[in-house]
Amino acid sequence: MSPVTAGVLQLLALIAALALAYRPLGDHMARVYSSEKHYTPEKWVYKAIGANPSAEMRWPAYLRAVLAFSAVSVLFLYLLQRLQGVLPGSLGFVSIDPDQAFNTAASFVANTNWQSYYGEQAMGHVVQTGGLAVQNFVSAAVGMAVAVALVRGFARSRTGELGNFWADLVRGVFRILLPISVIGAIVLVACGVIQNFAGIHEVGRFMGGTQQWNGGAVASQEVIKELGTNGGGYFNANSAHPFENPTPFSNLFEVFLILLIPFALTRTFGRMVGNLRQGYAILATMGIIWVGFTALMMWTEFAHPGPAFDVAGGAMEGKETRFGIAGSSIFAVATTLTSTGAVNSFHSSYTGFGGGITMLGMQLGEIAPGGVGSGLYGMLIMAIIAVFIAGLMVGRTPEYLGKKIGTREIKLAACYILITPALVLCFTAAAMALPTPGNSMTNSGAHGFSEILYAYTSGANNNGSAFAGLNADTQWFNSTIGIAMLLGRFLPMVFVLALAGSLAEQKPVPETAGTLRTDKPLYAGLLVGTILIITGLTYFPALALGPLAEGLAA
Repeated sequence: MSPVTAGVLQLLALIAALALAYRPLGDHMARVYSSEKHYTPEKWVYKAIGANPSAEMRWPAYLRAVLAFSAVSVLFLYLLQRLQGVLPGSLGFVSIDPDQAFNTAASFVANTNWQSYYGEQAMGHVVQTGGLAVQNFVSAAVGMAVAVALVRGFARSRTGELGNFWADLVRGVFRILLPISVIGAIVLVACGVIQNFAGIHEVGRFMGGTQQWNGGAVASQEVIKELGTNGGGYFNANSAHPFENPTPFSNLFEVFLILLIPFALTRTFGRMVGNLRQGYAILATMGIIWVGFTALMMWTEFAHPGPAFDVAGGAMEGKETRFGIAGSSIFAVATTLTSTGAVNSFHSSYTGFGGGITMLGMQLGEIAPGGVGSGLYGMLIMAIIAVFIAGLMVGRTPEYLGKKIGTREIKLAACYILITPALVLCFTAAAMALPTPGNSMTNSGAHGFSEILYAYTSGANNNGSAFAGLNADTQWFNSTIGIAMLLGRFLPMVFVLALAGSLAEQKPVPETAGTLRTDKPLYAGLLVGTILIITGLTYFPALALGPLAEGLAA
């Protein structure tokens, strides 16, 4: 069997698995967020934090709860890292430096999981399990809660109430993320992923020296790393490390975990707004972009010219032989079209166009299918923009799901889509203009520029992957990328929740013969075009200086 055929079969198997899980998981999540019942463990949490889960919140109160919880999380994780040297289970590692501790705390709370450190050489069991893994759960649950609040904005009318953040947060962890993670961790352990609390030990001799590795609760952290679209690896090599991702089956299973909830949330959306066809339209849009990017990546990496590529069967530099080009390409597209950032190969070693595809996936806003929660609300924002453009074409007031898209709504949507590009391009320009940040580049020319553009694209879009050639462990990059991650995560949420509140206050608009049908293939095509055009107009000049220039010069 040829590598290309094997890659196509892997992709088909992945699509089949996602299709089987789509309906039951999507319906389950809709029931979770619509339920009025509180289970006993959940009641314990509400009592501990002093929250009333039955109290409805308007969007300002919901936003304050999101920001307050996240601020406390940043402070807790920062202090945990700064105190690591005196904590038990630290494996002898010293406390983390202030700038790196801030960067890491911001990263994991913002669901980015950007890592400017070697995980196995810096973090002990307490920080890894009690700090980073916990944030993998709650940061994902925060994104899902915000997405559900926006969905309620579409579903409700003549009220500004969007639900209760604390109930949405706790239910997301207890009823969705934890059960799937338990099952997923068992599967990963069966595949060979390690799960222990062993210390540092020698694993053999190599060229006269010894290699040392520390164990850890890797399987339990790996599963939520992928399921919650987090991405932070227990080891520096991330999902290229055999302790995290040992076999081709585990590789495909981890991609399945990455895509599972973001795709299934479209069914949850359709169920909660009372129109499953609307969810299918969003699903189709996400699916078209994801399959298109995957096919383009596989073609780019398999067909790149040159004798070395012909001998290897494609562009194998930076890729694990146990995964090959197909498994690496599928993983790379999944991780950059979501906000995961996990890597099983090194994107800096991809062809010029291949590296550009990973970057463009993030620059789309990671909406195909996107991060857990953030992918759905990002796509719904783009859906509003597409409806507005269609309304301008035919001279009608735009409507979406029975809600008028007026001046206030379109301003909030426009602010949402402008925040991340502004962060990426301004920080990239500053880093290239100042003398010191450029010293962190290990390459010159177009590829060196791509390293910095990729870093800020990854940080501001809450992805967390890196081009792997940039020394980001400096005060400049730790501080600026940390700021980009926090602003890129929480500023968009301000506009999402404000939009949700505005929509919830409206009364439904009856559908007429002139209403644009947003559940038809024509609208899905319009939405795909809108996404690509907006992203292209925003980022094309920067991409032309980086990956496009590198690809054309190859």
